[in-house]
Amino acid sequence: MMRSLWSGVSGLQAHQIAMDVEGNNIANVNTVGFKYSRANFSDMLSQTSKIASAPDGGLGGTNAVQVGLGSSVGSVSKIFSQGSLEKTDKNTDMAISGDGFFTVSADGGKSYKYTRAGDFKFDANGMLVDGNGYILQGWLYDEEQGKIDLASTVKDVKVDSSLTMPAKSTSSIRLKANLNSGEYNEKTSSVFEVDANGQFLTTNGDEVTENLSAVFNESGEKLGLKVGDSFNIAINGGTPEELVYGTDFSTVEDLRSILANRTGVGVSINSDGKFMVENTGGTALQIDISEGTQNNENFTNLLSPLSTAALQPGFSTYSQGMATATHGTSIDVLDSLGSKHTVRFDFRNVGEGRWDMKITSAGGTSIGGTPNENILLGGSVTFNSDGSLASANPSTLKFTGNNGSTENQVIDLDLGSIGGFGGLTSYNAETKTAGISQDGFGAGDLVDVAVDPSGVVSGTFSNGKSIGLAQVAVTRFTNNEGLMSEGGNIYLESANSGAAMIGEAGAGGRGMVQASYLEMSNVDLSRSLTKLIVVQRGFQSNSKTITTSDQMLNTLLQLKQ
Repeated sequence: MMRSLWSGVSGLQAHQIAMDVEGNNIANVNTVGFKYSRANFSDMLSQTSKIASAPDGGLGGTNAVQVGLGSSVGSVSKIFSQGSLEKTDKNTDMAISGDGFFTVSADGGKSYKYTRAGDFKFDANGMLVDGNGYILQGWLYDEEQGKIDLASTVKDVKVDSSLTMPAKSTSSIRLKANLNSGEYNEKTSSVFEVDANGQFLTTNGDEVTENLSAVFNESGEKLGLKVGDSFNIAINGGTPEELVYGTDFSTVEDLRSILANRTGVGVSINSDGKFMVENTGGTALQIDISEGTQNNENFTNLLSPLSTAALQPGFSTYSQGMATATHGTSIDVLDSLGSKHTVRFDFRNVGEGRWDMKITSAGGTSIGGTPNENILLGGSVTFNSDGSLASANPSTLKFTGNNGSTENQVIDLDLGSIGGFGGLTSYNAETKTAGISQDGFGAGDLVDVAVDPSGVVSGTFSNGKSIGLAQVAVTRFTNNEGLMSEGGNIYLESANSGAAMIGEAGAGGRGMVQASYLEMSNVDLSRSLTKLIVVQRGFQSNSKTITTSDQMLNTLLQLKQ
C-alpha cells in the first residue's frame, strides 16, 4: 500500500486536533480569565531507505534517503499572555495584572487549586468564593498583632457582615499653627482716648470689636461666654439688670458702652485689654455683678481694679478683669467609650516670642483638674528668633470625661519638634491654624469592603475608618504551561509546572491585584479565524493526498485489465 495514504490520514488527524483546539479557543472568547491554546505540529517517524555515507577517497559523501510517514500534534501549548482588563461595578471582582494565580480551596485549605478568573462573591457564611464555590485563600487580620499576619499559613478569606469596630480613645493631638510674631493685639492696639461722643477708640481709630466668646480674667481663667449666657449688673443697690451675651452685647465695645451708660462714669480699656472705671464725681459708686444663666461655665467679675480715692469706707473694689485671646482653635477628642468632647486651645502673647496657652473644655469634663472647671490646663510656648518652636509645655494632658469613661486618659500633645517648623511657628504672618488632628474615633459598623493593588481586603466602617481584614494570596509557578486544566477556569499543579509559590501580590515577580476589574479572555478572534482558514486548507490538502493516492492505486489496478 502507498505510504502517502497513511501520511494523509495522519495529516487529517492532526488537523482535526488543531481544529478542535481553535474551536475551543473561539468558544471561550468571552470566558473570564481564559487562556487560549495552540496546536504544535511535528512530523512522524521517517522510513530510511538508504543511510548517509561519508566521503571516501575520490568519492563524495551521500545523504540518507528517508521518507516521512505523516504528521502529528506534538504538543498543545497554553498561552498565558495578559488578557485585557474589563472595568466592573462590583468591588469583589478582581483581576491579576501580571503573572500569578488566585488560590482557592474546596476542602478548607487541605489542597489548593488555581485560577485567573476573579469573579468572586460572598456566600451566606461571609466566605469569598468563585463561581465553583471554591473559597479564596489569603491571610487574615490578627487581633493580637493588630495587623494581617503574612507569616502565617493562608486560610479561607472570610468577612463577617456584622463586624463592628470598637471605639479608640484619643491618645494624641497634633496641632500646626502660626502665631503672629508681631506686636500683641496688632489689629486692635491699645486704647488711650475717646472721641467727642464718648466712643472708645483704638490708636488707629477703629472700634474695639474683640469677640467675648474667648476671654480670660486676670488670673488667666477663661470665661468662655456662649450665646445665651447672661449676668446681672446693679448700680448703687438698684434693680439688677440682666445682660445676655449675643443679644445685649457681643463685643468688648458693646459691653464698655453699656457700663459707661449705666454708671455715668468713664469706662475705658487699658493696653492689657482690661476694663478701667474712672469716677471723678466724688460720689460713692457701687456696682454689683452677679451671675445669671450659665452653660457649664463660670462667669466672674469683669472690672479691673478701681481707684479707691473716690470711694467711701466699706465699699469693695473689683479686682478682676478681662483680656482677649489672640488665637484659639478647638477639636473633638474621644474618651474610652467613644464619646466626643470638645477641647479648645487658646494662645495669648505675653512677650516677645512668648505665649501663654490655655486648654479648656466644657460639659463637666476635666483635664488635669476637677470637673466643671473652665481652665483645665495651662501652659506656655516659646519661639526662637527664626520662628521655630523653642519650647512647649505641657507635652501631655490627662483627660477625664463626665460619663464614666476611663479617668486620667493620657493624651500626647504634638505641637512640633524643638527647633522645627512642623508644628507651632511664630512668623510675622497671619495668625491661623493650618491643621489640627487627633487619632481617636468612635465605634462603627461594617458598611463596605474594597481591595487594594496588594490584595488587601479592607473594611470601611460607619465611623469613616478602614482596616485591612484579609489579604488575598497570589501564587506563581516556574512553568505556567505545565499546569493541568481541570475545567471551570481551574488549574492544578503538575509534575512539570514546578511547586506553587504562594506570596503577596506585587512581590517576587507576582502581579498586582486590580479591584473591580475582570481579566477578559486572551483569545484573539482575528488570529483564531485566520487559523481556522489555515487548518481548513491543511485538512483539505491532506484529504486530497488520500484521494490522489487512491486514484494512483486505481490506475495500477487498471493495468491488469
